[in-house]
Amino acid sequence: MTIEIKVPDLPESVADATIATWHKQPGDRVERDEVIVDIETDKVVLEVPAPEAGILEAILEGDGATVLGQQVIGKLKQGAVAGEETKDKPAVAESNGEAKADADGDALSPAVRRLVAEHNIDVAKLAGSGKGGRITKEDVEAFIKGGNKPAAAPAVEAKAPVIPLGERTEKRVPMTRLRKRVAERLLEAKNTTAMLTTFNEVNMGPIMSLRKQYQEVFEKRHGIRLGFMSFYVKAVVESLKRYPEVNASIDGDDIVYHNYFDVSIAVSTPRGLVTPVLRDCDRLSLADIEKSIKDLAIKGRDGKLTVDDMTGGNFTITNGGVFGSLMSTPIINPPQSAILGMHKIQDRPMAVNGKVEIQPMMYLALSYDHRLIDGRESVGYLVSIKELLEDPTRLLLDV
Repeated sequence: MTIEIKVPDLPESVADATIATWHKQPGDRVERDEVIVDIETDKVVLEVPAPEAGILEAILEGDGATVLGQQVIGKLKQGAVAGEETKDKPAVAESNGEAKADADGDALSPAVRRLVAEHNIDVAKLAGSGKGGRITKEDVEAFIKGGNKPAAAPAVEAKAPVIPLGERTEKRVPMTRLRKRVAERLLEAKNTTAMLTTFNEVNMGPIMSLRKQYQEVFEKRHGIRLGFMSFYVKAVVESLKRYPEVNASIDGDDIVYHNYFDVSIAVSTPRGLVTPVLRDCDRLSLADIEKSIKDLAIKGRDGKLTVDDMTGGNFTITNGGVFGSLMSTPIINPPQSAILGMHKIQDRPMAVNGKVEIQPMMYLALSYDHRLIDGRESVGYLVSIKELLEDPTRLLLDV
């Protein structure tokens, strides 16, 4: 019995998707619920599991293809045993190079197919180094440089001097859907908001002393390390309560004031920058915030973030300091009205009570939409965060 493999229903705001990676190739054995293909949307990566155990019979849409919800992209032969299908398809025998080339044709990327056609290469002679034995562009180029081209080609090359290219090579890869979407959003923010950035600096000494004093007790009690992000989130939320304009957004000619505190956390993943959301941060403890951020970071790294994880958010925190950034001007995440950039903590000489002392200092950068937030609110909001971070006791006393 043949079962159709279909694209899952796409989120309402997503028109189409792209096939990212087939984890199985025709003829491979698959088990029930085993992930056989990843499908990338503008927001998340969807994993498509096998509906039943059997043999992957055919791939109808290869890597990089654009697909729609519920579109058939492959066929699965239920209950079949590996190798069984070869009895019905003698044309795909390994001894026939042309037949193998036809069978693998759908699995080859456009760049690989072009090189194969230009140099008249028998695909059956190529050994793939990609996932699942897939033939990559580098495999074809290595085959060509190795002198295994058709007999007619070397005669022409022997007359021309060979000019070594050394390390001057190029690699062209298509942008992922997520990267395209990030690019669109960044341009949208630049073109549709009156963005301005204001700066301040904060002495992180008090928080670092607090962490050092209670790190072991905190980790033993809650099972997670006490980091800086939980303090940042707490300070951001308390300051949003004092300056509701920063927690608002523009919708047409209206200003929407949000009476809840959902904070987006910028997370760098192998596929690009994403901003999963911590919801109702005003109700979370420091331990809850640390655990939630760790869970979102792991899901982002493994490509497990869902549309719900990415939806919403009234304010964004981005921490470039983990990569060594000393200062930056972060870009607003529409339709939000502001974003806070945290940076590297670095020892600097500071004037303290008329004396020069070395203090662990960090720059803060607040980018905001000047159409909604004026200088008084933006500077006051940033100063509020500075005061809360420099004296964490204020977070407990609400002063």
